[in-house]
Amino acid sequence: MAKKMKKSERRSTPGWMVTMSDMNTLMMTFFIVMMGDVTTVSQEEMQMTITSFRGALGLMEGGASMSKGRLMELGHNMMSLPATERAKQLSRALRKAEEVFKPEIQSKQVRIREDERGLVITLSGDSYFDTGSARLRDDIKPVLRKVGGIVKSISNFVRIEGHTDDRVIPPGGVRQGFETNWELSSARSVNVLRYLTEEERLDPRQLSAVAFGQYRPIDDNNTPEGRAYNRRVEIVILKEKAVEESKHREIKRPLPDEEWR
Repeated sequence: MAKKMKKSERRSTPGWMVTMSDMNTLMMTFFIVMMGDVTTVSQEEMQMTITSFRGALGLMEGGASMSKGRLMELGHNMMSLPATERAKQLSRALRKAEEVFKPEIQSKQVRIREDERGLVITLSGDSYFDTGSARLRDDIKPVLRKVGGIVKSISNFVRIEGHTDDRVIPPGGVRQGFETNWELSSARSVNVLRYLTEEERLDPRQLSAVAFGQYRPIDDNNTPEGRAYNRRVEIVILKEKAVEESKHREIKRPLPDEEWR
């Protein structure tokens, strides 16, 4: 007959293993909750974080190391990451923009969205510019004052993008010096930038102007409605970057380098 094992001889999980497993589970839960507040973390990065714990929740198997990058020190300083605060600022700016531009959104003069670049405030070209002209109409100035109020509350870089449809410049525009859509879209974005810096007193180091002409359409240029959508100026509050002072007194420019790096 098999010998009956005494109670003291029965195998059991050591107490320290149970405690360690509980601690790892709590840490994992903490990170998942924290990740819910970081709007810029991609699915790939989230998977990387979860993978780093895989195996560590078992018995002494150890987890995979996280690859070098933005989340390498997640467990130590996640909430102190500058990107976290900028993501929160951008989220607040989005909510504010949707509120202050509500009349313009309803009249389809302004569109608000968020994409891979950041917060995008799109101004209808037909509403705020005459055909073939880069002069700011009076209707755009209250809108740009609202833009200024939003940008002043954040530190992100802002890129002003000029866009046109694919039609040739009318004679009136040519007489003003716009031989192609490149010149027209460039002049419109620069005029918006100048108004924001000269009238709204935004930091010029925070702003940049670019021209895309007809080459970044968002709709079909073969229809009047599509062309109307393509004629636009987009004010893009960019993700992940902020104006930083140079550590060298003799260098008077933001660091790091250009915001689209």
